[in-house]
Amino acid sequence: MNSVAIDIVRTLRKRRHQAYLAGGCVRDFVLGREPADYDVATDATPDEVMRIFPQTYAVGAQFGVVLVPYDDDRGSGTIEVATFRSDGAYSDGRHPDQVRYTKSPEEDVQRRDFTINGLLLDPLDGNNVLDYVGGRADLGAGIIRAIGDPLRRFTEDKLRVLRAVRFASRFGYTIEPQTFQAIRQLASQIHQVSKERVRDELTKMLTEGAARRAFELLEETGLLHEVLPEIEAMKGVEQPPQFHPEGDVWTHTLGLLEGLDADTSPTLAWGALLHDVGKPPTFRRAPDRIRFDNHADIGAKMAEAICRRMRMSNDDTEQIVAIISNHMKFPELPKMRESTLKRFLRQPKFNEHLAMHRLDCLASHRDLSLYEFAQEKLASTPPEQIRPEPLLTGHDLIAAGYPAGPRFKKILSEVEDAQLDGNLKSKDDALEFVLQRFGAPGCP
Repeated sequence: MNSVAIDIVRTLRKRRHQAYLAGGCVRDFVLGREPADYDVATDATPDEVMRIFPQTYAVGAQFGVVLVPYDDDRGSGTIEVATFRSDGAYSDGRHPDQVRYTKSPEEDVQRRDFTINGLLLDPLDGNNVLDYVGGRADLGAGIIRAIGDPLRRFTEDKLRVLRAVRFASRFGYTIEPQTFQAIRQLASQIHQVSKERVRDELTKMLTEGAARRAFELLEETGLLHEVLPEIEAMKGVEQPPQFHPEGDVWTHTLGLLEGLDADTSPTLAWGALLHDVGKPPTFRRAPDRIRFDNHADIGAKMAEAICRRMRMSNDDTEQIVAIISNHMKFPELPKMRESTLKRFLRQPKFNEHLAMHRLDCLASHRDLSLYEFAQEKLASTPPEQIRPEPLLTGHDLIAAGYPAGPRFKKILSEVEDAQLDGNLKSKDDALEFVLQRFGAPGCP
């Protein structure tokens, strides 16, 4: 258990304040898991907390929340310290319009989201757990239940409908019927939440090791239709059984999601989710079989639009789009020229492209021969052959008498191709190649 958080509780107690560990860290402690972070709940007001701990960040003091940083031999980070409170109305569907501080921990937990997150723990009294909302029973039964009236809890903060799905999938729990119905009833109001917050919840769903169940629950609650209608469109889209014996595009995509481990990178996870997003609009029943003409290219454009909609960074968007653009190029690997193959293998984060191909195969025909081919090529080809030092630069061309201009890009690209194919070994070889291929300096 985090000794810094315990010291904060101890310090607050010495100042005659109530203080407990609260929320997710208590839930994880009861479940025997190592908490990712720690929160403290107290009857000390934000001003009092900041006087007791001078090096604080008042990031949410208007809502009773301050951050206490630490950086010592125990590590570095921050502990969130929140004042016991009850909340007023939530006009913006995220923050309370006003808060009222209270001395009652029982009153404080009534404003929290789910019973399993409404537990308090006294680390100075034998780790005694205070449970005013039935959270321990719901943990034992594997139930996600809103505290109090589900409609009110979700109306206060619309993001909670996604959090309910994430917690249910992450822990393998069921959603209590009234809570489930409230999610369905308010699903369309998720658009009141910022795209960044929605993106972050979806990314957590994709990378916590239970992505398939998360997206099944999104579909069952009606949330998928609201946040990612392009994924919902995959349902019922047939695929050629000789390549996809598992079924339609939705079933195939769920298979990929099932293969995502808890340590999967966000870009690979989003790439797996969106890799076939171009299939529904390109579905065609040809005389020989079902076809999806250019679905990778169309899917890449659709994925880019989705990434922009979700306010993803340029770097993440570029990688996700690259994964989708290239996922259908693996069948071409054995037939590629050596230069083309090496360029393919040296793409940024190629390990994600390779992992994506493996997931794709395992969720369909299960033939990993091309995956193994790529792995063997990577293992047997020295890095300096995949990404060799250039034999020529633009300065070399100028020194040889060639006038600088747009043609340099084509010349240097062809020189590099010949080098990657193993046909050029030296700078002299490269200059002779340029002379033969593009003519002497000054020639049109």
